Amino acid sequence: MATSGFQRLSKLDPPVIGKVNHHSIELYWDEAGKEPKTGPPEQWLRFSLEEEDPKTHTYGNIYIGYGTKHTVEGLEPSTSYKFRLKVTSPTGEYTYSPVVSVSTTSNTCVWRVGGEPLSGKQLHHAVNMDDEVEVTKVLQSGTVMVDVPDKLGFTPLMVAAQKGFFSLMLACFAGHLDVIKYLRKCGATWETHDLGGCTAMHWAADGGQMPVISYMINDGCKVDVKDSGSLWTPLMRVSAVTGDADVASLLISAGADVNVKDKDGKTPLMNIVNLLEGKK
Repeated sequence: MATSGFQRLSKLDPPVIGKVNHHSIELYWDEAGKEPKTGPPEQWLRFSLEEEDPKTHTYGNIYIGYGTKHTVEGLEPSTSYKFRLKVTSPTGEYTYSPVVSVSTTSNTCVWRVGGEPLSGKQLHHAVNMDDEVEVTKVLQSGTVMVDVPDKLGFTPLMVAAQKGFFSLMLACFAGHLDVIKYLRKCGATWETHDLGGCTAMHWAADGGQMPVISYMINDGCKVDVKDSGSLWTPLMRVSAVTGDADVASLLISAGADVNVKDKDGKTPLMNIVNLLEGKK
């Protein structure tokens, strides 16, 4: 017995993600649309694209028809959305695809000289070259998805982790809060350490990023983790390196220990005295 077209779609693939920007997401389902459209439309497969309501976790129709492509417009930037496809046969049978999750980009766009947009290839190159400035530029452009895979299927964050170079830490140092929030949404953790044992809080403190540090504190990031070299906490790095009084005050108000000692037995107060004397 021949297998019907609808039966062949019983294991339906999720919608394929096309072009994505800060306000729209393109989705298509070419595999489902390969069924020949013969006879009147009422004998064709009908497609329904559904979007999840994040509050109720229910799905509602945003497209119904016989086409194989739809662009969802009017979306919020830097926001995650979930979609699924429903295929209905002329006899009323239907099946659902797995859910696909995709996030819109930031509403900031950076273009290179000559009009060439920043790309996933450039992001991977910057990560491989440990180019902090370029990684920051690409991530902030809003034109590149942070989890874009390379030819081997590795994301930039996976490559960075293998190299001991972490995108979350770089974003904290540079103060790119939208990138930080996106990385957190993708599963990046505050507990990660670089090769020197520093956490994202150390990096944010080094960069003097007050809004980022405030967000990190409110998000549960620890303020008193020591690195593996000098046994410095973020507060100790501020007192010994930057001398930023505002950052130090913010860390102390969040519970940073002012009496903690490094491997040489020095406290933050001792370090700041040495720093100030060195600047005279």
